[in-house]
Amino acid sequence: MYHQCEEYADKPKNRTAEENEHNNQARRFARYYVYEERGYETLSWEEHPDRLNTVRVALEELSPEEFDRLFGDFYQQVTSYFDGGTDPVVDIPSNAEEPSEILYRKDIFLAVDPDKSTGLERAAELADAYDIDLEQPPTRDTASWEAFTDAVAGHSEIDFGGSLEIGAVSDLGMFYLDDDWNEHVVDGDAPVDRDPDARIELLPVEFSSPERCQEFLVHHLKCQIRDCFIGMGVEPPAEFRVLGPGRLYYTKRYGKLDMYEEYHTLEADVPTA
Repeated sequence: MYHQCEEYADKPKNRTAEENEHNNQARRFARYYVYEERGYETLSWEEHPDRLNTVRVALEELSPEEFDRLFGDFYQQVTSYFDGGTDPVVDIPSNAEEPSEILYRKDIFLAVDPDKSTGLERAAELADAYDIDLEQPPTRDTASWEAFTDAVAGHSEIDFGGSLEIGAVSDLGMFYLDDDWNEHVVDGDAPVDRDPDARIELLPVEFSSPERCQEFLVHHLKCQIRDCFIGMGVEPPAEFRVLGPGRLYYTKRYGKLDMYEEYHTLEADVPTA
């Protein structure tokens, strides 16, 4: 197979940035269509709106105590920028070009809540057979997990719908530019060795309370879901036609490509209704 279109050059290097982005949109939409219509898992975690929404709902439902346990380090770190009496969790890198523009990152991992799933007894039997711990996020032993999920799919009485909760998060990480504008990524230690289900990545923001921080992180994930659809060239569902910072990947594109509005800016003059 090969590219055959008179409107675009055959080679990506000979196309404009926006022409390449249109092609990327088509590829993303094709992956989403196969996932949505055929049920094949063709989406990476970054571009998976359903999985991101599951994390969003789980984050929104956290009790204040659970939010503090899982995201208290993020809240403390950003609060330290605005409150001299709050110590930072991690030190600001000495070579950071602008400390206020450090992007703080935190990976989120889903796990099954046994109290909310049906057919749990049979699922537990299968989990034992494949040496799977349902109370822990999946590891990179993908062969065991793939065999387990295939087995679960063959039992209609097993339903994990609505039973996923935030099982673990990584330590605080960061993304920043140094004085020469070189990019640096510092990953926080993760409790499991697999891709996350979502990632928080935000600049320091002043919050009046942990509750306001929780609300903003929920909105941040809404913005990431918006990004998934915008990145496919599709209008987001009404609930996700919002403004604000989402994924860094798309923030860069919104600021660089004229084909996009500045969706990442809360004050942008962009229709959301």
